[in-house]
Amino acid sequence: MKKLIPVFTAIVLIILIVAVSAGVKLAEKYSYSKERADLKEYFGIEKEDEVAIVLQDERVEEKAKLIGGVYYFDMATVQKYFNDRFYEDRNEQLLLYTLPDDTVRVEIGASSYTTADGAVDMGVPIALYGAGPDGSSEVLYLAADYVKLFADYTYEAFAEPNRMQVYTEKPQDRQEGRITKKTAVRYQGGVKSPILADLAEGDTVIILEEMETWSKVKTADALIGYVENKRLETESAGMAVEDLQPQIQGTDDTGFRNPEFTSLTRPYKINLGWHVVAGTGGNDTLVSALQNTEGINVVSPTWFALTDSEGNFSSFATSDYVTRAHDMGLEVWGLIDNFSNRDAVDTYELLSHTSRRAYLIRNLVDTALGYGLDGINVDFESISQDAGTHFVQFIRELSVECRKSGLVLSVDNYVPTGDTDHYNRKEQGVFADYVIIMGYDEHYSGSREAGSVASIGFVEEGIRRTVEQVPAHKVINALPFYTRIWKSEGADLTSEAVGMEMAEQFVANHNMEVRWDEAACQNYAEASEGSAFYQVWLEDEQSIEAKLNIMQKYEIGGVAAWRLGFEKASIWGIIRGYLEK
Repeated sequence: MKKLIPVFTAIVLIILIVAVSAGVKLAEKYSYSKERADLKEYFGIEKEDEVAIVLQDERVEEKAKLIGGVYYFDMATVQKYFNDRFYEDRNEQLLLYTLPDDTVRVEIGASSYTTADGAVDMGVPIALYGAGPDGSSEVLYLAADYVKLFADYTYEAFAEPNRMQVYTEKPQDRQEGRITKKTAVRYQGGVKSPILADLAEGDTVIILEEMETWSKVKTADALIGYVENKRLETESAGMAVEDLQPQIQGTDDTGFRNPEFTSLTRPYKINLGWHVVAGTGGNDTLVSALQNTEGINVVSPTWFALTDSEGNFSSFATSDYVTRAHDMGLEVWGLIDNFSNRDAVDTYELLSHTSRRAYLIRNLVDTALGYGLDGINVDFESISQDAGTHFVQFIRELSVECRKSGLVLSVDNYVPTGDTDHYNRKEQGVFADYVIIMGYDEHYSGSREAGSVASIGFVEEGIRRTVEQVPAHKVINALPFYTRIWKSEGADLTSEAVGMEMAEQFVANHNMEVRWDEAACQNYAEASEGSAFYQVWLEDEQSIEAKLNIMQKYEIGGVAAWRLGFEKASIWGIIRGYLEK
């Protein structure tokens, strides 16, 4: 026995050592880590002036800036999350915001903003330039409190590290929770995850996601992490609001109200015809251009054309024309284009300078009023991507002056495609009275293949996509009164745009067999003559009626036609039928 005692002792010691080791390992596995997370790293803060943003219940990538004790958002963040109507003029160092009857103006670096009622000093720089997120480019920053004048949101700021809780809408049906025993909010669910913050008994959190043993929560100071369910008392949307700490209640009524945009839309369908006037003598053709029309209520003469990049324009307008049109019961919406003098006009240069836009708008409105016009029709085409924001700002500013003067503002647009999204039809639909779809040129001079000028699918897609962005009663779809005669000869493809009667005469002269193209909803004809192959998709009574039926389906604001004089007289009876529906 004495010999066995050392053996038993050794075995007991081994067992104790193993037990202690196992206990240590178990303790290590299940004990709570005291490691604390680096909150700057958690929020992605790399610079002292950066401020993390928690938007609603999510951390977003964008950062605010703390400059001189004032919180600023960069322009891209403002436009993405709060309001995309702010406009920057780098050329003249201005920040603009257009309302229904005024444009609020801020000089970059100044502490005051100017309205029609005068200047208001906010005591801090409202907008200033600084290094962008990448540190290399210079971007515009807007004071958060100034942005609040034009956007319905609230924010609360916290320090160490700098962060903002931002609410753009009041949360609905939130689940709140109360901490029942001192605990920690951890980066992830698990006792070994680093600690974000300590919570005391009675603290309130927002529960974002419930899991089996842990819940994702947001604290009153905008930290998002995880707490154990055994430390959390929950009641789905049941706790009284007064029980919550103010910081996590979300937005109250900030007093902000969206401005009301009135318009000069008519209580009837518009039937507009563009009248091509290439000189003052062309005004004498008004009566002949209208002699076969029925139901037309607006004529738009092509009177005005930009002549330079400063805002000057040429004019063929005469008072006699307007008087004659009014005597015939017609409104006159004078058209201005940017392409008649294309070589002399840089549209980007014109529209990207606030002073040049103002000069053009003032002269255009004064001219319209001087001749007694009823409206202005803007036909600016081939707007480049980088000019898009400036074009839209031009429409905003022009709308203010038109609204004050009782002038209808209509804007011509291509059929929507991804390449023309920068025309911002949605914003046009807010400021302009009518957004006109130029529902043609599906195939055009220079197209790689022959085809319809305006097949029914092309037309419907244009209307459908436009009314998704613009109120239907503000949308006008323009019909083509012309047809293209296509000629293929070897690898060469050419076309000629002709009026309806000339197209039908061409078909007759070439003994073409006409058949109905169901896909295009047009009569189609083709013929071979020697090495030439001709194709024609006719615009006629049947094709026009098919398009009008689509327009009626979407209950849009009316019809326009390019151009007067290219149509057959019988077309007007079809259009009148549409107007009377």
